[in-house]
Amino acid sequence: MRIFTASFATETNTFSPLPTDRASFEAAFYAPPGAHPETPSLCSAVIPALRARAAAENLTVIEGTACWAEPGGVLRQDVYEAIRDDILDQLRAALPVDAVILGLHGAMVAQETLDCEGDLLARVRAIVGPDVVVAAEIDPHSHLTDARVEASDILAAFLEFPHTDFEARAEHVVDLALAAVRGRIRPVISTFDCRMIDVFPTSREPMRSFVDRIKALEGRDGILSVSLIHGFMAGDVPDLGTRVLVVSDGAPEAGCALAERLGQEVWSMRGRVKMETCGVKEAVASAVAAARAGAARPLVIADMWDNPGGGAAGDNTVLLGALMEAGLQKLAVAAIWDPMAVAIAHAAGQGARIDLRIGGKTSAASGHPLDLKVEVRGLAAQGWQSFRGSRVTLGSAAVVRPLGTETDIVLITSRTQTYEPDILTNLGVDPAEKQAILVKSTNHFHAGFAPIANEVIYCEVPGIYPSDPRRTAYRNLARPVWPRVEDPFAAEPA
Repeated sequence: MRIFTASFATETNTFSPLPTDRASFEAAFYAPPGAHPETPSLCSAVIPALRARAAAENLTVIEGTACWAEPGGVLRQDVYEAIRDDILDQLRAALPVDAVILGLHGAMVAQETLDCEGDLLARVRAIVGPDVVVAAEIDPHSHLTDARVEASDILAAFLEFPHTDFEARAEHVVDLALAAVRGRIRPVISTFDCRMIDVFPTSREPMRSFVDRIKALEGRDGILSVSLIHGFMAGDVPDLGTRVLVVSDGAPEAGCALAERLGQEVWSMRGRVKMETCGVKEAVASAVAAARAGAARPLVIADMWDNPGGGAAGDNTVLLGALMEAGLQKLAVAAIWDPMAVAIAHAAGQGARIDLRIGGKTSAASGHPLDLKVEVRGLAAQGWQSFRGSRVTLGSAAVVRPLGTETDIVLITSRTQTYEPDILTNLGVDPAEKQAILVKSTNHFHAGFAPIANEVIYCEVPGIYPSDPRRTAYRNLARPVWPRVEDPFAAEPA
């Protein structure tokens, strides 16, 4: 059996001022054919999953390019087309194949192509014809379009947010694709449009129970796979919004019925699923109270919308500045994206005491830079953090400590959100010694940081991320959705 596999992924915040180019992929993750590491990346786990099974299952696995760019602004059209065409040429060279199994994200937008994954999958289908199995693992923070469904036999998303199951879901997609090639199943995709935009953390109820229930449906009564496509509210595309995706075994009516039933359940939960949030003043007050109480473990504060994982810069200083002004002396900050500050810290050297301007550089939405006298406490030529089985680069990194405090600020050159506490410990910072830890992430940090936290709170700091869909100036959204419309089903019947 011959299987072609590749991965091409990024998450496009169409409101972000940070353009995505080829260097964005090369800085984050770029592996030419056959050079994928043994460890997976978030959107390429199908490749090591196939590699591990090749010998035992008599598979010939032909690996194409695998690449990932940290979420940012719109992808340059020439870069999209060049990487896309490289992968398509690799597929043509691999023919004949029995299946194509891709690792995608699902929220990539190029300058002239709003549905990059739909375009890629349609071209794959045109090359391999109607009888070859085409399957892909996708991120739930994506846009499910008709073009993707029509070109694919199998689509399945991660179920967890934070995405702690991307490796398991890659195995799931591979299992289904191989079963389809062997004629054991006849996969059919059904979908339901929930007509809404919301945030669905599975680290809390009601989403925790909902995901547990849909997991239990898989493998029963002809249902092969169930996914909730959360949508990505920072992507201004026609199909933005939440959808249910069901893959049945030759049972489209049952698949459609289940997709609608689950979709109506999701619709009934609108407005009740997002994590509880607070403003800057409330977050600072909580941190001060925790410090005065002498809590045994640190308070973890998510600067949830200055999240590089959502295409934001990760250099907003508003919350950090407010915490420092309140007199908090023992903070850990993971992390501020500031290549210039990192370069200066490296030039000064370990132990140097310097004047350093930190953050606030990308745009007015990043706040004012912080001018601090700091000691350089740690340096790394190639910093990193883990995310489940993957290794995420920080690029050149530094830890600086404002003089007279025990606050440690991690500065990075490769823009990324915070996933695990080892973003601190790898650079010599002990989270247990801190009163509060400020993380730049919406929810992916939760699995790693909740076990070491006294409490986790989510702070909403205004910035470049369009966090309120009621007020976001969407230009391409093609249908009514909640909360922009109170009853979108009445406004435009399904």
